[in-house]
Amino acid sequence: MVYQISVFLENRTGQLAEIVNALAENKIDLRAISIAETSDYGIVRIIADDVHAATNILLDAGHILSVTPVQVVSVPDQPGGLAPVLAALAEGEVAIEYMYSLFTHEGGRAYMVFRVSDEANFVSLMEFHGIQVATAETLGIR
Repeated sequence: MVYQISVFLENRTGQLAEIVNALAENKIDLRAISIAETSDYGIVRIIADDVHAATNILLDAGHILSVTPVQVVSVPDQPGGLAPVLAALAEGEVAIEYMYSLFTHEGGRAYMVFRVSDEANFVSLMEFHGIQVATAETLGIR
């Protein structure tokens, strides 16, 4: 299972830099980062190589966060590579809450992160359509 850390941020200059620097100082490697913003606060979604350590570092620094399981799939790193995944999810009526990509690209493959309404159905659909679901181990995540 792959877990994402969602950190809630005040809308103030430099807070994202503080988070990234704290992780870097502790040798935490980011696999993905995504930022969503509202007028009152932001949410930084992070996938790190060591979720437990990253969570502890951020909590010790006083950040409010949550840890959430997400699904990651491997897609061809080419035009239209994501299309079969989205078609399968539409076919299975699985709603996408949000998605973003990982930094990792290997052997002509890219990785997409999904938070979906029905994880079990997501995995079944991917397997049925021959789409590789990545594991934490695949991505070098502890």
